[in-house]
This record gives sequence, structure tokens and C-alpha cells, in this order.
Amino acid sequence: QGQLVESGGGLVQPGGSLRLSCAASGFIFSSYAISWYRQAPGKPLQLVAASTSGGSTNYADSVKGRFTISRDNAKNTVYLQMNSLKPEDTAVYYCKGAAGRYTYWGQGTQVTVSS
Repeated sequence: QGQLVESGGGLVQPGGSLRLSCAASGFIFSSYAISWYRQAPGKPLQLVAASTSGGSTNYADSVKGRFTISRDNAKNTVYLQMNSLKPEDTAVYYCKGAAGRYTYWGQGTQVTVSS
């Protein structure tokens, strides 16, 4: 059974940086597209960044130039480097792995941007 575990969330001041990690197990990580989503209180789930199995990436307009998704297939881990954080980036961040009919979600990690 596949599993994704996020880490690296926390409290950071506006303008600061955080790096989230998502560690995968139980499936062939390199074959999966991995995405980061976020959900702020009272708002719908939003796609933040995605990495295909081939390494192509795409980003939500709101995070372009500030966030970077990367993956290390040798470590079965995907990262989300978040720079120049804003209060509106506050949310629970989730990673998702998908390939064909298989989808796995992590439990989420809280990111709070506040002074």
C-alpha cells in the first residue's frame, strides 16, 4: 500500500522561506506524477505545483517565481521550496502521487505565515 508523508511545515514570518518534503513508500515513486496542493480555511483545495514522472513542472500563477518543486527519485522524495512567503500562503499543504488509476495522498502539513 502506497504512503506519502509530508514534513517541514511551521510558522514563518512574511518574506521568509520553508522547504516542505514528501517522502513516498510502497509504490514505484519514479513512475508517479507528484503534486503539492494546499487548502486554506474556508477555501477549496488548490493545486500549487506539480512534477510529472519525466520531471516537467508547472505552478499556480500565485506561486510562480517563489516556489520550486523538485524530486529526488533515489530518495523517493519530492520537495517544495517556498521563498518570499506571504500571509496568503497560509494553508495545510498536501502532496499527492498519481499514476493511472492509483492515487495517494499525504496527511498534510500546516504552513502559517504571520508576523
